Amino acid sequence: MPKAAVPPRLLLGCDFSSSPSKRKPVVVALGCALGGRIQLSKLERFESLKAFGDWLSGAGSGAASASTAAPPAWLGAFDLPFGLPRELVETLGWPTDWLGCIQHYAALSRAEIRDHFKAFCGARPVGGKFAHRKTDIPAGSSPSMKWVNPPVAYMLHAGVPLLLQAGAELPGLHTGTLAQPVSRDAQGFAHRTALEAYPGLLAREVLGRTSYKSDDPKAQTPERLIARKDLITALEHGQTRLGLALKLSHAQRDALADDASGDSLDAVLCLLQAGWALNCAQKGDVRYGLPADLDPLEGWIVSA
Repeated sequence: MPKAAVPPRLLLGCDFSSSPSKRKPVVVALGCALGGRIQLSKLERFESLKAFGDWLSGAGSGAASASTAAPPAWLGAFDLPFGLPRELVETLGWPTDWLGCIQHYAALSRAEIRDHFKAFCGARPVGGKFAHRKTDIPAGSSPSMKWVNPPVAYMLHAGVPLLLQAGAELPGLHTGTLAQPVSRDAQGFAHRTALEAYPGLLAREVLGRTSYKSDDPKAQTPERLIARKDLITALEHGQTRLGLALKLSHAQRDALADDASGDSLDAVLCLLQAGWALNCAQKGDVRYGLPADLDPLEGWIVSA
């Protein structure tokens, strides 16, 4: 019996912050798939973790620009790690099942996380201080245990509990428990599906190591503006291996280019990765393009 088609879903791309503020909010790009293109609908910004979590769960608008809660069904790609390196977890003696590990991790303070990870690094040789996940090498991403520059360890600590709170399925990692059920439609598809994304993976495919963003106003140069415009043009023409073209209005294109922090553009890069995952699912891949042999403790960055 053929598998039922994946129903339409709102697509989300999220540039996450573990300590959002008015100056550095969580930015979410909303869109939908139209044929071989991903259309950007709008950008939302959240100035607190509570506002973002409430919005994801459908409990309230939460965003400065949002008038309604998030709809009950979405497929999102989030720029934050979903898991820790197995080597780290085993060395620390933490639970090696994903949900147990996340629950243990979420119960720690950021200071405790930093102390544990500093001690782990301090016992290792120069050049090999951090443990890595298997996905870090092909994705070119920072180790998920880094607590500074960027503080992705704190992003995991802040963000994954919000996804669980929203009742999302995390393919390959979490399909729900009695305590944290995943809401599903009549065909068995999760109403909310969250995937780990990394915008740098797609940006580097177009720009190489050319920088296109900075949070430092002094480093927001004309060269970085040109790089953002080049990246946007390439995305509009579908010039990446994802095979998806980005559909923008003139105003949206200008807004993405004008955001010198790159946060808006990073959210859109994640949106395209969500679109690629939906494409995989519509072709019958129940894992949304994730490898069949991914480590169920570490997770994987979609499209890596």
